[in-house]
Amino acid sequence: MRRPFYRVTEEDDTVIDMTPMLDIVFIMLIFFVVTASFVKETGIDINKPQAKTASVKEAANIKIAINEFDEIWIDKRRVDVRAVRPMLERLHIENPQGALIIQADKKSTNNKLVQVMDAARQVGIAAISIAASEH
Repeated sequence: MRRPFYRVTEEDDTVIDMTPMLDIVFIMLIFFVVTASFVKETGIDINKPQAKTASVKEAANIKIAINEFDEIWIDKRRVDVRAVRPMLERLHIENPQGALIIQADKKSTNNKLVQVMDAARQVGIAAISIAASEH
């Protein structure tokens, strides 16, 4: 037997039962939290080099920034070059199909860029892109 959406108390007052509505609201909240995709930012602004063939990459799940002082930033934290591989390994395990975008400042050295790319390849990330602004 189904419960009615209203109850009659001894004083003959009609009370609306809010339980079904609250159940639906909580189910919708759980659905939106589970299906939401969170954008991860590097945490610093990078002066990217210009390229005539630059294109927009829609879905990149792992972003690394290298600033003009050759400092590496992941998830708004400065990271030592020795810690890049373990962090990339953790991020790659969380999202195995995720692509990597390296945002290297145009004044940074190629050495840091190659070290980050090498760490990404050792982890097994095949889709690696280098960010550039459109010319």
